[in-house]
Amino acid sequence: MIIDAHSHVHDPVHSHIALLDEAGVDRAVLFGTRPHPERATDPAAFRREMSVLDETVNGLPGDPDGHRTAREELAAACAAYPDRFIGFGKVRLDRPAEQIAAEVEREVVGRGFRGIGELTPPPDRAGLVEPVLRAAADHGGLPVVVHGFAPTTAGDLATLAGLAREHPAVPLVISQLGGLNWLTAVELARETPNLYLDLSTAPAVLAVRLAINEVPDRTMFASDAPYGDPLLARATVERVTGPGMVRDRVLGGTLAELLGL
Repeated sequence: MIIDAHSHVHDPVHSHIALLDEAGVDRAVLFGTRPHPERATDPAAFRREMSVLDETVNGLPGDPDGHRTAREELAAACAAYPDRFIGFGKVRLDRPAEQIAAEVEREVVGRGFRGIGELTPPPDRAGLVEPVLRAAADHGGLPVVVHGFAPTTAGDLATLAGLAREHPAVPLVISQLGGLNWLTAVELARETPNLYLDLSTAPAVLAVRLAINEVPDRTMFASDAPYGDPLLARATVERVTGPGMVRDRVLGGTLAELLGL
């Protein structure tokens, strides 16, 4: 089974299915999203969508209506294509631990989602993820995905690795291979048994190659679509691996194991 470990709701949803079909991808982890860059038809519209993305990755609360819409879009996409999408639910990080636990219960477990993410703590405040990891542990070790590209810092990656060691039953995934701090992310994953890396929008092919060589059992094919492309992301993995067990694990085996598929 080929599984894209990181993607966002597309508008229209069937355009995403077409991308998965073209890439020969069986299923995709799907996150809700407030920005929709795929809707943009000119630079001005693209700037508007990316301003929402900038707000999101900087951990700003944003418009509550936007969050509700994103959740509704995610639920609708997963309901329309239950055999293709694996829903992950996002929770707010700017609330007390007990409210975070309740939100995991309601918005993730209660909706039948298989994990939590993509979380976007403000830069240098990755410690805000800790209550989510506690809640994930309480529900059998739900996988938790945290944004890894800028503005996430190298210090944030170190914080996340420390939190992963404090919660060994929870698979903690750093997305986008840690962005420009990819080498730090690889080193931290090598030292932390429950720290995983998704390879979406990796900054260089050599980064993908090194990550797979160093932690072949905890690196996962991912596209970050619509920001990346499933076909190109899969081709990158296949370019730096040969046929066999390692490639199979990276392209879906590891994630299938985590999710019990």
